[in-house]
Amino acid sequence: MMRWIDVLTYAKYGNPEPPYKVEKTENEWQQLLTPKQYEVTRLKGTEPPYRNAYCRFYGPGNYVCVGCGSLLFRSETKYHAISGWPSFMQPASKGILKYSFDDSHNMHRIEVQCNVCSNHLGHVFNDGPEPARLRYCINSESLVLQEPDKDDQP
Repeated sequence: MMRWIDVLTYAKYGNPEPPYKVEKTENEWQQLLTPKQYEVTRLKGTEPPYRNAYCRFYGPGNYVCVGCGSLLFRSETKYHAISGWPSFMQPASKGILKYSFDDSHNMHRIEVQCNVCSNHLGHVFNDGPEPARLRYCINSESLVLQEPDKDDQP
């Protein structure tokens, strides 16, 4: 389980090596992503609150990176944070995200990126639910929901 001290340690001293790296030119990213996805993931933009694909969706599935398909979050860790963006309590695995200090917009935050392709995802805060109190506030444009196959449902 990730804890706030883990987030701070990674942001300050460096992130774990990902299982593999995906590197593309900015032109390749522009060809792969929609203009909105590109703005959010490559230019570190933010989509409008409450007017995004996964803010109010709480069905089953896995959330993968729009850029490389890496599993980032599981629906079991998603919760209603009233923030306007999809919020998660934990990443799918400890080394899949990378963290860095972000002092833009006159705020002190910790940015969250995909550790495989470096796409901007959103930010993490220490005001989430127990036990870890983490709130990953993530842009829908940076995610793709992989819903479970109907054949896999009981």
